[in-house]
Amino acid sequence: MKRMTVALAVGALLVGGAATASATPAGAKVPDAVKVPAGNRALASYPAEGVQIYGCASGAWTLIQPAAVLTRHGKPVALHSKGPVWTSVVDGSTVGAAAVANAPRDGAIPELLLKANLNTGDGIFGKVTFIQRLNTRGGVAPAGTCTDGAQTAVRYSADYAFWVAG
Repeated sequence: MKRMTVALAVGALLVGGAATASATPAGAKVPDAVKVPAGNRALASYPAEGVQIYGCASGAWTLIQPAAVLTRHGKPVALHSKGPVWTSVVDGSTVGAAAVANAPRDGAIPELLLKANLNTGDGIFGKVTFIQRLNTRGGVAPAGTCTDGAQTAVRYSADYAFWVAG
């Protein structure tokens, strides 16, 4: 059932106009906490629309996974899913990463700096070293208690900037 929820969420995003966000240059108003270390260069930046999927355990909402579509000129270029992982729908390359720093945002999930810990394929994500989640909007877990086993999907958008060594 959980896989179906994610598939439906991603499918709805692919069909439902995921191109409303606009890309922001990676260097624009980036908090110090999530700046990429020297020795890396910007590769690409894509706007994303999706959901943060939360599950209820012990009466509290906890993140299960993200499900988002990254676009370029209104066309899907990558899917973002649990891991977190980004997979190119153009060339099949993948990058997985772990958060190393965050910067809070009022009314939104935090901005993040993530360090790559998995790269597959020779495509766009094959050599990514760092990822930034910037300009986050929405995605915050519901307030209050919940019924164990319940799930909810909260819409969010962000810009994802991908970096490579060099």
